[in-house]
Amino acid sequence: MTIIFAHRGASKQCPENTMSAFKRAVELGAGGIELDIQLSSDHVPVVIHDRTLKRTASGRSIVTETSFSDLRKHDAGSWFSPSFKGEVIPSLEEVLIFANEFPDLWLNIELKYYSDTNTELVEKSVPLIKKHRSEKNTVISSFAHNRLVDVHKLWSKVETAPIYKANLEEPWDYAKQIKAKAIHPQFRAVNRALTKASQAHGINVRPYTINDERLIKQFLEWEADGIITDVPDVALKIMKNEHIPQERRKWWKVLWQYIVR
Repeated sequence: MTIIFAHRGASKQCPENTMSAFKRAVELGAGGIELDIQLSSDHVPVVIHDRTLKRTASGRSIVTETSFSDLRKHDAGSWFSPSFKGEVIPSLEEVLIFANEFPDLWLNIELKYYSDTNTELVEKSVPLIKKHRSEKNTVISSFAHNRLVDVHKLWSKVETAPIYKANLEEPWDYAKQIKAKAIHPQFRAVNRALTKASQAHGINVRPYTINDERLIKQFLEWEADGIITDVPDVALKIMKNEHIPQERRKWWKVLWQYIVR
């Protein structure tokens, strides 16, 4: 079954990467949450996407050059709506503890790198994730593919996924080279054949960021392992109405295993 991942939480209804967004994603019925993490200057993994606070918080400082206590002083909600005034930047551990309340909830934790100065992100975050999570419903992803190799050294069983935009002819081979068990391509870099071939090679496919209803239907039809979207409510509604019979699922699996031999 395709898992619907709420991109930065329910980011169309709440300020992205905040506890409100994550709680709302669960309320909507999303099967997974995607979030971004960086290190504060005092090496605390925090949940925020951008290099600076300018867009999503009441400040302009660089995240990795700001202490966790100072990051928490900034308002991370008012930029979205006055009703979210006082929302704070969460720590990774805060989100992990919240997610523990929902045993079946997937987390897609993206490691954000804007420079090589925060090389400790893997060392600080992976043991923390491992402490709170099972490898059965956790994936660690990044555009910094070499860091995923570092993740594997600390937690060999967890699923890792390179994020990429460019077309890769045989992405399953590349994924295996870096010990990844999934790929998270930009949706334009995916087609039906690539999806099925990757899955036949044991590589999960979760394209991003899909908000268009036609494209959501398309990737559900292709039976992508996950869809990363800003509108999980829309995707879930479509999924409910676009059920794919199990007979078709079995037919595709047999066919593609035969083709890639």
